[in-house]
Amino acid sequence: MGPLIRPLLLTFCSLLLSVPSTTYALVSNQPVSSLLQKHAEHIAELKSITTEEVGSIASEPYSNDVFYLRYCLEYGDDKEAAKEILLKNLAWRQGETGKKIASAALEAVTKATGGGSWNNEPVLGAAPFTEKVSKYLSDHCITTTTSQGDLLYCIRAGQIDDVGLMGSLTVDQMKDFFLYVKEVNALVSQQRSLDSDKLVSIVTANDLKGVKLVGGSADFRKALSASSKESDTLYPATNGPTLLLNLPRILSALVKLFTPLFPESVKARLRFEQGPLSDITSLSEVAKSGEKRDIFLSQIDKLIY
Repeated sequence: MGPLIRPLLLTFCSLLLSVPSTTYALVSNQPVSSLLQKHAEHIAELKSITTEEVGSIASEPYSNDVFYLRYCLEYGDDKEAAKEILLKNLAWRQGETGKKIASAALEAVTKATGGGSWNNEPVLGAAPFTEKVSKYLSDHCITTTTSQGDLLYCIRAGQIDDVGLMGSLTVDQMKDFFLYVKEVNALVSQQRSLDSDKLVSIVTANDLKGVKLVGGSADFRKALSASSKESDTLYPATNGPTLLLNLPRILSALVKLFTPLFPESVKARLRFEQGPLSDITSLSEVAKSGEKRDIFLSQIDKLIY
């Protein structure tokens, strides 16, 4: 294998490994109230299991029936599989690291929504290792909403100084930061699902313009992949499609070459597109009230709805 092709393939594979394998791809248009009624018996069984494991289920995420509904949707009639993954989730939440992440995320979301509108400062302030991470990621990551109310997590991977970032963090520390972000988004998606009577998914848009084809931090890629793998257990039926945007030309060629070989399940949860986010200088331009938000959301609509 040539000296250039091998690192390109590694970069390409790392992008695929960063995509959660439990992506649900926005398949349910049924009202949440109808879905809760349809799966009421299974939800009751999962709540009983949770009560046995953790005791009180009076607080989030356990008090929100959407938490259990997502297991019903992900695993269908396979109740044993749903139980197995739920128990793994509960074990993580009661372990030292998971409990710390989940508790911090819940407290941050409670404060962020306490004033009636979203305040991101408590969320950023409670993030693991925020003093080290924020100076590298805060300008290159944002969570907003699509035109249909789904959460849209945007990250500009090509703009991140991953070498500098990982110079002060371990892989596990970076992974914990990513899991915290996922936990915050999951809590918000569950709350908004109940409030809107629409099952809210989390769509990821990864702008790869400027991404390093050779070099960069292998540890950053490991942390991203590890957090995605762990999130498969923690957040079933939560993720919508992953949008890989503005790939460099040579990576686009690899996509065209290998995409026909992907399993249908992989194809269903990936979108490749040139254009969205390519002409902005800051993600604030596509945030609420941003001057390029409407154009960006219309581009996203065409990709996922």
